[in-house]
Amino acid sequence: MCWSATADLTAGTVITAVGLVCVARVVRARRPRDLPVATLPLLLGAHQLVEAAVWNSGGGCSPATTAWAVIALPLLALWVPVGVLLAVAPGIRRRLWGPVAVGVATAAVLSYCLATRPVTAEVRGRTLGYGVNVPWMPAVLTGYLLATLGALMLAGNRRLRLLGAVLAGGALACSALWRLEFASTWCAFAAVASVLVLGWVHHRDPGPSVR
Repeated sequence: MCWSATADLTAGTVITAVGLVCVARVVRARRPRDLPVATLPLLLGAHQLVEAAVWNSGGGCSPATTAWAVIALPLLALWVPVGVLLAVAPGIRRRLWGPVAVGVATAAVLSYCLATRPVTAEVRGRTLGYGVNVPWMPAVLTGYLLATLGALMLAGNRRLRLLGAVLAGGALACSALWRLEFASTWCAFAAVASVLVLGWVHHRDPGPSVR
């Protein structure tokens, strides 16, 4: 797959539409606890639309670059584990407090870095490389992946576990193929994979919790 403003715009539009369908289903079913997870494709689709703006600006330190980093880094680190915690059955929530705590700490570090340091984007052929000065980067990245992928893998629902497994495989592939462009390529992969949330929303039990 090649990335460009057109590719991000197309993918973002389609995935955002999927997210709207997910949200509509949850609202119609009156399941407010499911909204954060159901909104994930909508958020990631909008994220790809923001990246289209980064392409069009030629990278650099544009507002689009900062917006992209805010969504990709602190917001998702917190959004995913908290969303899963709200959606799962009460008996499963205890084991999700770990990913939530890691997500809170990771999001705090990333928010501080984004607030005090510039974010840059560089066009590298068919990919974008983002530059953020984050101290202890290996530890922060590990926390980020534990918060997001860990929450999905511990959700107790096979469709959310599948999403977590697919995203874990995508993280390995993107880190191997595009080490310097990992953030951009994995977020694009995550956006496409988030359509799996539509299956989760569709197959939810009528009761108030995941089985």
